[in-house]
Amino acid sequence: MSEPIRLSKRLIELVGCSRREAELFIEGGWVTVDGEVIDEPQFKVDNQKVELDPEAKATAPEPVTILLNAPAGLDTDSALALIGPQTLSEEHRYGKRPLKGHFLRLTVGNELQANASGLLVFTQDWKIVRKLTADANKIEQEYVVEVSGEMAPHGLNRLNHGMTYKGRELPAVKASWQSENRLRFAMKNPQPGVIALFCQAVGLTVISIRRIRIGGVSMGKLPVGQWRYMSAKEKF
Repeated sequence: MSEPIRLSKRLIELVGCSRREAELFIEGGWVTVDGEVIDEPQFKVDNQKVELDPEAKATAPEPVTILLNAPAGLDTDSALALIGPQTLSEEHRYGKRPLKGHFLRLTVGNELQANASGLLVFTQDWKIVRKLTADANKIEQEYVVEVSGEMAPHGLNRLNHGMTYKGRELPAVKASWQSENRLRFAMKNPQPGVIALFCQAVGLTVISIRRIRIGGVSMGKLPVGQWRYMSAKEKF
């Protein structure tokens, strides 16, 4: 029985590449051990069958952006801890293969409102981080808010044209009824707690808040606590 060695060293022996190339091949998900993708260069192998995909490219993996349907009440770290291969949405288990590198160095985009659920964005792409921060005042967010109580007369009109509540000026938003007890709000860069203030100002009590869209990126049919990759076609 041979002594176990690092997968990267075995790959160098097999294909004659450099150490850095071997690491890039492995981290990019191009190497299998007994048919299973292994993306850790330090993984130890002995007599297993190691193969390199003929299409392999020795380049750093493209940065990924992850869309999570976060449960209500989680802080950023707790939401991030939900993301892993096991919580990838079943409906989205095609195309890109989850790699360990996809779950490193993730930065959160727009935070959720307090106690809200729904779309949270985690990304490795500095261009997306810059877009979501520098252009925050230009990017529309959409929320579905479950409420109780009876709306004040002309309340919807007041929401859509701006108003003052308890001495605080509230901006105009796009508000409409989605159902008998659910309001849909669309607004740019909502400040913490402002959705609850909107509802209080027209006589309603918030039961739950769920974000479903940021700019042109919608959460879609993601189960709570699961995630998917943002596609190249989607834009904030």
